[in-house]
Amino acid sequence: MITEINGKKISPLGLGTWKMGGSGFAETTEDLKNITALKSGIENGITLIDTAEMYGDGHSEELVGKAITEFDRDDLFIVTKVWNDHLRHDDLLKSANSSLKRLNSGYIDLYLIHWPSPNIPIKETISAMEELVDMGIIRNIGVSNFNNRLLQDAMDATKKYEIVVNQLEYNMSNRSVERDNLDFCRKNSVNIMAYSPLNQGNLKFGRKINETAERLGITPVQTILRYLMRNSIPIPKSSSPEHILEFVGAMKEELPDQYARAI
Repeated sequence: MITEINGKKISPLGLGTWKMGGSGFAETTEDLKNITALKSGIENGITLIDTAEMYGDGHSEELVGKAITEFDRDDLFIVTKVWNDHLRHDDLLKSANSSLKRLNSGYIDLYLIHWPSPNIPIKETISAMEELVDMGIIRNIGVSNFNNRLLQDAMDATKKYEIVVNQLEYNMSNRSVERDNLDFCRKNSVNIMAYSPLNQGNLKFGRKINETAERLGITPVQTILRYLMRNSIPIPKSSSPEHILEFVGAMKEELPDQYARAI
C-alpha cells in the first residue's frame, strides 16, 4: 500500500468528490450531507481528499474547505486539479489561487493537471506549477489522464520538482493501468491515483471477487479496494457515512498475494 507522497504520510485510499456540489455547475441542495460525509471519512482515518476546480464549478472545493475546518490541516492531504483550458502561465496561477481561496486551507498538498492540452506547451504549464511550489501555494505537482509519452514530456519539463502522481481511471472493469502505465510509473517513482475505482457505482461482482470476499470475511467493495491499493491510491466517492466506513475497513489490511493473483 502507498502510505506517503513525497515524504508526507497519507491514508492508503482517499475520498473523491466528483459530483459533490454539482457537476458542470454548483448545486447546493445536499451541501450538509456532503460535508458530513467528508468529515466522517476524516474522523475515521481517511486523510486524503481529491477535488477539482471544475467539479460543481468550484463548489466541490468549497465543500471540502468547510469539511476540513475542524481538523489539523497538517494531518490532511488535499488534492485539486486545474482544468486544461487554464494551463497558460497566468491562467494557471489564477486558477490555483482561486482554488486555494475556495479550499480555505492555507496550501494545496497536490496540484494536478486535470487533462493534457494539445495546444498549450507542457513546459509553460510545468514552469507555472513549479512557481506555485516556490510561492508556497502548492506542495507537489502531478498530472491526470496522461499516457506514458505525455508523462515523460511532463517529467522532462521539470527543473526543480518531481512529478509525484498520475491520476488515472483504474477499476475492475478497466485494468489497462496494469498493462500500460504501472511499470513506467514505478520506474519513474510516480504514484498512481485511481479514480472511479468502484466504476462510479456500476459494480458487477464476479465470482472470484465474491469468493475472495467470503474467504476473507470482508465485503466485495473492500476486496476491490484492497486489490487496487496494491498498485495505486484509490479515491472512491460516497456521500453515505455507512459506505465511507466500508472504505475505511478496506484500509485495515492488505490483500494477500494469493488472493490478488486469483482475481
